[in-house]
Amino acid sequence: MDFEFTEEQELLRDTARDLLSRSYDPEKRLKVTETDLGWSKEVWGKLAEIGLLGLSFSEEDGGMGAGPVETMAVLVEVGRRLAPEPIIDAVLVPGGLVAAAGSDEQRARLLGEVAEGNTLLAFAHGEPGTRWPYPEVTTTAAQDGDSWTLTGKKHPVLHGDCADVLVVSAQLPGGGVGLFLVDATASGVVRRNFATFDSLRGAQIEFDNASAEPLGEAVDASAHIQAAIIGAQAATGAEAVGAMEEMLRLTTDYLRTRKQFGVTLSKFQTLTQRAADMYVSLELARSMNLYATMALAEGIVDPVIASRAKLQIGRSARHIGQEAIQLHGGIGVTAEYPVGHYLSRLTAIERTYGGTDDHLRVLASGVADYGMVEL
Repeated sequence: MDFEFTEEQELLRDTARDLLSRSYDPEKRLKVTETDLGWSKEVWGKLAEIGLLGLSFSEEDGGMGAGPVETMAVLVEVGRRLAPEPIIDAVLVPGGLVAAAGSDEQRARLLGEVAEGNTLLAFAHGEPGTRWPYPEVTTTAAQDGDSWTLTGKKHPVLHGDCADVLVVSAQLPGGGVGLFLVDATASGVVRRNFATFDSLRGAQIEFDNASAEPLGEAVDASAHIQAAIIGAQAATGAEAVGAMEEMLRLTTDYLRTRKQFGVTLSKFQTLTQRAADMYVSLELARSMNLYATMALAEGIVDPVIASRAKLQIGRSARHIGQEAIQLHGGIGVTAEYPVGHYLSRLTAIERTYGGTDDHLRVLASGVADYGMVEL
């Protein structure tokens, strides 16, 4: 199997890298994340202009028809520059649900506008008091003739503060969990916005008999929801790989330039060995994320593969983040220096769609299902 990018994939990666590198340095990012929105509409427009927002949508839906490998290549660059734009939360995850479960009319109405950067979506699934793998949805859907309403509370809704349309999961009257489209500004929808510790945004959203439209048919959409979450795990994993790459680069550059006792820190064998261990962790994370991405590219939507990748990426992120801070010393935790911000983002990714311990428990619970290998 060939794991090298094709010429087209390299061009796509380089285009994303060039745009984000010109748009963000640590100082610019800090200023943008301190605004009310927390990300740049100007950069968002540029992403839409070169087609990156519609990358994963089919050409019939106004996108580029690219696959998971191309999406991964772009998200690695997002993580490398720590770009705060909500590509995963406002496009990939909810847009993927619309593409998979929506009717022809809904896809035509929404996905082209999303790809052009005019409409922001958000996936409202998690609820207060629950954690991955989200064992219960308590938000309910009620039907009156052809009309539907939702009642319940969703928290946290990543980038739900700026969403125009919400994709909401809710219990159906006849059983099962359905998906609904809700206008974020409609009557009966209350948003309580907040900033996350990694300088991004989210919202707690309450629905009180809020008007809703079934996404496609009002049937159980559990399989679509699981597939969307597995895709999101791979997407955030790619972003984490990019962030870890940059943390390692910053750390090795620091060791080569910072002097102690008249020599650079890179002359101290113990420190270079610790940097080498960081590189090993990065390669483990990169390999597992590639494994998860290639599985999706082959049409394999396997929660076990996703958990394996999430477990290793979470472990690598913690190791690389902690070592980067330690090897930088006090400067590593200052607001002006980027390393601490990378660690915050990696910590948030590790806790999104299931933490490392959560995935370890899921994998451990299935050990008895495997047979013994006899040589």
